[in-house]
Amino acid sequence: MATNRRMRTIKTALLSVYDKTGVVDFAKGLHELGVQLLSTGGTAATLVDAGLPVRQISEHTASPEMLDGRVKTLHPKVFGGILARRDDDSQMAELGVHKVLPIDLVAVNLYPFAATVARPQHTVQEALEQIDIGGVTLLRAAAKNSPGVVVVVDPANYDEVLDAVCSNDLPLSRRLVWAARAIAHTASYEASICNYLSGLPENAALDATPELQDVPDTVAMTFDRVQGLRYGENPHQKAAFFADEATVPRSLGAAEQLQGKELSFNNILDLDAAWRLVRALSVAGAVVMKHNNPCGAACGESLVDAYVKARATDPVSAFGSVLGFNEPVDVDTAGEIVTTFVEAIAAPGFTSDALEILREKENLRLLNVPTDGELAASYAAAGFHRHDIRWVDGGLLVQDRDPGAGIPQEEWVCVTDRQPSDEEEAGLRFAWSVIPYVKSNAILLARGQQLIGIGAGQMSRVDSCRIATWKAKDFGHQVAGAVAASDAFFPFPDGPESLAEAGVTAIVQPGGSMRDEEVIEVADRLGIAMVLTKTRHFLH
Repeated sequence: MATNRRMRTIKTALLSVYDKTGVVDFAKGLHELGVQLLSTGGTAATLVDAGLPVRQISEHTASPEMLDGRVKTLHPKVFGGILARRDDDSQMAELGVHKVLPIDLVAVNLYPFAATVARPQHTVQEALEQIDIGGVTLLRAAAKNSPGVVVVVDPANYDEVLDAVCSNDLPLSRRLVWAARAIAHTASYEASICNYLSGLPENAALDATPELQDVPDTVAMTFDRVQGLRYGENPHQKAAFFADEATVPRSLGAAEQLQGKELSFNNILDLDAAWRLVRALSVAGAVVMKHNNPCGAACGESLVDAYVKARATDPVSAFGSVLGFNEPVDVDTAGEIVTTFVEAIAAPGFTSDALEILREKENLRLLNVPTDGELAASYAAAGFHRHDIRWVDGGLLVQDRDPGAGIPQEEWVCVTDRQPSDEEEAGLRFAWSVIPYVKSNAILLARGQQLIGIGAGQMSRVDSCRIATWKAKDFGHQVAGAVAASDAFFPFPDGPESLAEAGVTAIVQPGGSMRDEEVIEVADRLGIAMVLTKTRHFLH
C-alpha cells in the first residue's frame, strides 16, 4: 500500500466486513488520507487492535447494537448519511438539521451463507443465522447512491479503490463499475439463499441437516465472467466462460490454467466432460475426450499405463483430443502425452518434472483442477451445483445430476442361464462406470479396465452396436471375449445379436423394455451372460 496519500473527496468511510482480509491495510491507507473511520463489532475490534482510531457505529448513532448483533447499522444516521444526494442542496441541508454525517465510502462483505450450507453437518438454524441483513442493505444503499458514494465489496479491490481515492480519480463510470460488483455480490448471495430455502423439504427441522429437494421450487442463478474465450462453438461466435461466486472445488470454475493458448468454448466443454468422467474412476485413470464424447478410457497399474490403454481405444480420434486424469500427471505420463497432438489436459496437479516436459508444447493448455483427494465426491453439498440445467427457447430444463457410478451396484441381477465370470463382471462394472458420460444411444465394449470400442450418439441402438464392434476390430482389439454395456434397454434383440456375432460374451443393460423376455431368450440361445441394472444412463 502506498503512503503519504493526499485526501481529496472522501471524508468518512464505513467498514463492516466478515472477511477481514486486507481490511487493516485498507483502513490504514484511508486514515493516512484523513478519512474518519466508522465501524461495527468485530471489524471495529480488529481495527482498534491495529492501533487505528475508529468510531463505533453505536456511538455514531447513539443507539446500541441489539439482539446479539442482529441490529447494528439499521439506523437513519447510517442510511441517511449514505443515501443523501450530494447534488441536492435540500437533502444535504436536511442532513444538517438531523445532525447526520455524510458517509462517502462503504466497504462491506457478507456472512458466509454458501460456505455454511456447503458443510455436510450444518443445521437449518445455522443457515438462517448466516442470512445477512445490514450488510446487504448497506451495499444496496451505497450502490443506489454511487454518484456520491464509493462502494467496495471485494478485498481484492482495496488497492484499486485506495489509489483512486488518493488521486481523486473517481469518475461516475468507475463508481458504477464498483456499484455493479456490489450488486452482483448481493445477487449471488440472495440466489444462494433462495435456492437453499426453496429446496428445503416440508419436514425440515431447525436443529437438523436437511435433505434438499431434488428439484427446488425456484431457480436463481448469478455468474461472474471468468475469462473471454477464443471463440464459441464456431469461429464466428463470440463466447466467454462464467462461474458462480461460490464455485465448487473440484470443478473447472476453480481451475488454474498453468500454460497454453486461450481456451475455446469447445475446449471447456470437452475438459468438463473429461473431468466429470475421470472422477468416476476409482484407481489410476485416464480419459481421452473428443467432441464431448470419450474416445478412450482406462484404469491401470499406473497413470501412464492407464493413459496408454485409453489412447489405444481409438488412436485416430485421440489426435487433437482433450485429456482427463484422476491423479497428478507424472513424468512418465507426460512423456507419453507429448508423442501425439493434444489440445488440453485437466488433472489434479502436475509434477515439476512433468511440467518441464509438457512446457515443450507451448500451446498445450494445462488446467490444474483443485481437489480434496476425493475425486468421486458428490455435488450434493450446497447450492445449485447438484443440478443439470439446459436452456430451451423460453425457459430452462432442470434435473438433479445423474450420480453415474455413485449408484450402488448391489441391485444388479443376472437374468440369463450363464453367469458372468469374475473377469467379465469386472469389465462390466468398469464399462458401466463410464457409460453415463457417453452420448446416447451408447454402447461400450471393454476388456478388463479398458474400453476397446465406443458407439455413441446414434439414432439407432443397433447402429451403435455395429459402430462399437467395427471400431474395436479396426484398431486391432480382440472383441472375442469382450463385454458390452448399453446405457438403455435394447428395444429389439438385434443389438445383442450384433454384439454376440462380433464375439461379445457378456452384456450389462438397464432392462425395462416390453421385449425384455425376447432379448433375454436370445441371449440364452447365444450363450451370452446378461445383467440388468434397473438404472438407465441417458446422456441425451
